[in-house]
Amino acid sequence: MSQEVSKEKSMILQKEMIGGLLDDLSITKETGKKVVYTFVPGNLSELIRAFDMLPVYPEINALQSGMRKISGNYIRDAEKAGHFEDVCTYVKCDIGMMINGNIGPTGKKLPDPDLLLLSYTGCFTFMKWFENLERIYPGVPVAMLHTPYQENGKITPEMTQYMVKQLKEDVIPKMEKVSGKKFDESKLKQTLAESVKVEDLIVKIFDTTKNRPSPIDAYFAGVYYIGPINIGFRGTPEAVTYYEELYKEILYRVENKLGPITPEGEVDEKIRLVVEGPPNWTSFREFWKLFYDHGAVIVSSSYTKVGGVYDTGFRHDPERPLETLGEYCMHCYTNLNLPQRIELLSKSIKDYHADGILVNSIKSCNSFSAGQLIMMREIEEKLEIPVGFIESDLVDPRYFSYSNIKNRLDSFFQMLNQRKTISN
Repeated sequence: MSQEVSKEKSMILQKEMIGGLLDDLSITKETGKKVVYTFVPGNLSELIRAFDMLPVYPEINALQSGMRKISGNYIRDAEKAGHFEDVCTYVKCDIGMMINGNIGPTGKKLPDPDLLLLSYTGCFTFMKWFENLERIYPGVPVAMLHTPYQENGKITPEMTQYMVKQLKEDVIPKMEKVSGKKFDESKLKQTLAESVKVEDLIVKIFDTTKNRPSPIDAYFAGVYYIGPINIGFRGTPEAVTYYEELYKEILYRVENKLGPITPEGEVDEKIRLVVEGPPNWTSFREFWKLFYDHGAVIVSSSYTKVGGVYDTGFRHDPERPLETLGEYCMHCYTNLNLPQRIELLSKSIKDYHADGILVNSIKSCNSFSAGQLIMMREIEEKLEIPVGFIESDLVDPRYFSYSNIKNRLDSFFQMLNQRKTISN
């Protein structure tokens, strides 16, 4: 394995995009730009852009704090302020960050919100989270977009109409008031047209893992690839440029039969996995190394669909701007019922020729963890495929046990290798 990893053009483009957004957020007092705090699942990036406002995602702030090894102190400060141990650690990290001045990754304070856009898509915690933010920022208006759960696995016309009604009667009027601008449907359509291009590219990128070896890791590297569409760039020409460049780089790897790039070089693929559940952010690199040291490559993951499930065919439709925003929210992974999730994971296992499926059960994330044991049993019986199970947390370092996870993964990988040897 090579020890030198050079930065490709797409990595530089992403860094510039995110850096530019953070710079824009740091000077909103000078520019007068309005700021919307909102969530990744069901995010209305295109609508926010149509009003020339800037997004801030509290859960992105939390995961970045986790990767910077500072989330533990924020969580303890939130617990001292009265938040219980079992509360989602994204919430506690975010609130702890705000208690400590709300300093972003550049070292500059993030601006206070002008609007709290509560996009509820299958995670009840979001509602309680924004109740806390409303107390922290008294007087800031809250726009609520309640997304119907896909209980029966279908989106009905009535569900879409319900979403459009909320957009017309609550969300857009509050955005107009906060931004001082009238809603421009033609501008929204333009951003939606750019979103379609991005969504087409995302599907093509993650489909490359059907190759042997897979040119990318669809979990550890995948979370970087979905970064731009999850932090407000979906619907922009910059995102199209980024994903075009990324796809070109990945195709080069396919043509040259190159494996995924890790922090320590290229992986020699031995095991192909599908992973269910979010990653651990506080020990991200150590966590990843446990996989690539065994030649384990993730060829598909549910977490990379948290901001939108595009591989089942959904695309934003510029000709139905409000309807398509509502339908997008209802297509988010956390808004799917358990049979839908089982079917999605089963299809991924078959389509991407996985040797096994691994569940990372997150202690404080009920929207992912609830039902995972049922899903494991169903998939194991349905496909007769090995299933692994580990436990960690999003951004609380107290709940990442390196030795425990390593022992479980070592045993799982050993079993997969023995199974492959017997079958060959």
